[in-house]
Amino acid sequence: MHTKFLVGAMGLVLGLSLVSVAQAAQPDMERVWIKFHDGQRASVGNALRSAGAEVHHNFENLNAFAVSVPVTALDGLSRNPNIEYIEPDVQRFPMAQVVPYGIDMVQARDVWDVNRDGIVDAGAPTGSNVLICVIDSGLRTAHEDFASVNVVGGHPAGWNDDSCGHGTHVAGTINAANNNKGVVGVSPGGASLYIVQVFNGASCGWSYSSDLVNAANVCAQQGANIISMSLGGSRSVRSEQNAFASLESQGILSIAAAGNDGSTRKSYPASYPSVVSVAAIDANKNVAGFSQKNDAVELAAPGVSVLSTVPWTGASFTVSNNSFAVSVMEGSAATSRSGALVNGGRCTGGHSWPTGVVALCERGDISFADKVNNAYAGGARAVVIYNNEPGAFAGTLGGSGPSGVPVVSMAREDGLALVAGSLGATATVNTDSQPGSGYEAWDGTSMATPHVSGVAALVWGAVPGATNTQIREALAITAQDLGASGRDTSYGWGLVQAAAAIAHLNGGGGGGAIDPPSGLSATGSYQRNKFNVSLSWANGASSVDIYRNGTRISTRSNSGSYSESLRLNGSGTLTYQVCDAGTSDCSNTASVNY
Repeated sequence: MHTKFLVGAMGLVLGLSLVSVAQAAQPDMERVWIKFHDGQRASVGNALRSAGAEVHHNFENLNAFAVSVPVTALDGLSRNPNIEYIEPDVQRFPMAQVVPYGIDMVQARDVWDVNRDGIVDAGAPTGSNVLICVIDSGLRTAHEDFASVNVVGGHPAGWNDDSCGHGTHVAGTINAANNNKGVVGVSPGGASLYIVQVFNGASCGWSYSSDLVNAANVCAQQGANIISMSLGGSRSVRSEQNAFASLESQGILSIAAAGNDGSTRKSYPASYPSVVSVAAIDANKNVAGFSQKNDAVELAAPGVSVLSTVPWTGASFTVSNNSFAVSVMEGSAATSRSGALVNGGRCTGGHSWPTGVVALCERGDISFADKVNNAYAGGARAVVIYNNEPGAFAGTLGGSGPSGVPVVSMAREDGLALVAGSLGATATVNTDSQPGSGYEAWDGTSMATPHVSGVAALVWGAVPGATNTQIREALAITAQDLGASGRDTSYGWGLVQAAAAIAHLNGGGGGGAIDPPSGLSATGSYQRNKFNVSLSWANGASSVDIYRNGTRISTRSNSGSYSESLRLNGSGTLTYQVCDAGTSDCSNTASVNY
């Protein structure tokens, strides 16, 4: 609105402009803030009127106008002694939907948004005919990213109240809607969900193997195609193993987290033969340090700094009224603090600030808790830790941070921008979460598992006649090989790939057999203490499985040849077979002695 004392004059100017529009071109205008000194409102108003400005807002409490003014008048206004400063009235846009990095890494949009226009391609598979049962801590169905998702129900009573957020985060990666809000899932809101709550409480609590079996049976009773389990434990239970074997025989595909203790120890149910075990990788496709590594690992998927849905508004961080995306550090106080923003570098100690500042600390060198304690000793009463590599991250204080101090993490890009241009500005850190529609980046094989569950839904939706065994084989056969050649203990068969698996099952990416591989030959020779083996064959499908001594060692595009180098002790025989991928169509056996 125009100010009262400018309405008449500005109306006259606009009226004259309308009369003379055919006679003279309108001047180039720039929209700016005009901040004036105390008591100079009328004087500056007159100057603006004389300059031909259009007033959009009059902020009496700020001693400021928001105006559009001819560019040619800006220089003169900037020298007006009654004007304190002029700055751009910059644009603000709706916060659009974010596509987490893992969505493209698993080829999800290669299935349903090939041209990347943000709209699901007509007729593209979205998993709409697939039911995924998520066994976790529940789901906040009131979250904005599930409003249009077909959540068919849940069990037991209270399943739609997720107090710890784990289940909502998992479900978002699987199936957050493509709605121009928040994030989008691997399935863009297309698959149907059934929720079984086995964890509760703010810390997610814990459950028993019998509770898990009961939950899985509920999933089966509801007609689930896929059971997604971002959970596990270190001990195998025969009854539990039998239960998942039975579910597999009923046509259900079970998928679970490999575990987060960074050891070679196996986690269950992921390590049962009837369950797909999922490891975690980062944005650079490197296995996460926390991801368990053993011979049960079957597939890998993004599990580091995975942005997804949470059932609260989450942390907030503002600097001079500009908001930045942050995540609450585990162990942070739930409170709000404001103060001047200061740069603590890596917060390794020796700081001396006025008490009450908000400290920016870069990740690295020492633990998060040590950074926070050092910043607190220097006067900070809120801490923001930004990444030392591109992107956001999640972290924990390990229970040793100072009481009453809110601590959040943020992306490196935002942290560097604040260090460069916002030090000294008023910053507010708020970690007092409230129920709502929020988003946070979390780490874990728990975050990798739903990527595979979502991919399985896309693939099954595209090839509805496939069996659970065929879906599982297709995911393994077409996985992007990472780490050591073939299956290994860190990545399994590799990074799950949705579009490639669909092509494989449809005969375009392997599996559409021409003739079984034939004419297999094997030769071997020593060089520098390694035994080098070369295989060659003819025919076969576009993808082949290579076996050594009865164990599949690699799945790859069919080039008609394969070679490997081995360190061997003593003497013996290596026996090879090459088969059309995922089938028993194999060439003759070829052996080589060493």
